[in-house]
Amino acid sequence: MIRVALADDQTLVRAGFRSILSGEDDIEVVGEAADGEQAVALAHEQRPDVVLMDIRMPGTDGLEATRRITTDPRLAAVRVVILTTFDMDDHVYGALRAGASGFLVKDTEPMELLHGVRVVARGDALIAPAVTRRLISEFANRRKQPAPSPRLNALTEREREVMGLVGSGLSNDEIAARLVLSPATSKTHVSRIMTKLGVRDRAQLVILAYESGMITPGWMT
Repeated sequence: MIRVALADDQTLVRAGFRSILSGEDDIEVVGEAADGEQAVALAHEQRPDVVLMDIRMPGTDGLEATRRITTDPRLAAVRVVILTTFDMDDHVYGALRAGASGFLVKDTEPMELLHGVRVVARGDALIAPAVTRRLISEFANRRKQPAPSPRLNALTEREREVMGLVGSGLSNDEIAARLVLSPATSKTHVSRIMTKLGVRDRAQLVILAYESGMITPGWMT
């Protein structure tokens, strides 16, 4: 059973998501929060698998709440998905840096919402390749060229290659096809890279690929 918590200051938004999620046999809504402070408390109380988190809330906003949840070792198994009104919301990049596993637009179709919850619950990042290319490139273009990160010294040449492809938005299957590997081998490489670099999930790996200077927007098509 996938346990989900809802954090949004709009009662009708929470009610809508609850209605969609509660109709599934494998999903249970374990609580609701109207602001970031309540969201953090709810995460500690219920330890949900996934928190659907609005960014703009009174008091402690979703960005700070996400940071507090994702940096707390006691909540290491809790994944946060950001809810946003626009798919290019200026705060989304900051939320991903804060530890969010991805984002959903509030008017997303019910099937996309359910798919997103299940994807994040199994430990993957909710950033489709097309969204990765558009979102990360948009914000990375605004940043100064970063210095190479010494963290990358722990990676093999093959792992660097795989990380670059992850950063460009390729899925495990696409990486496997590009490098002539089996999908299982591709997935293993990605898992080892995340372990070596100490990142929570694929979303954080994408962010690190750009911020470390490994790749730059538009480096490959």
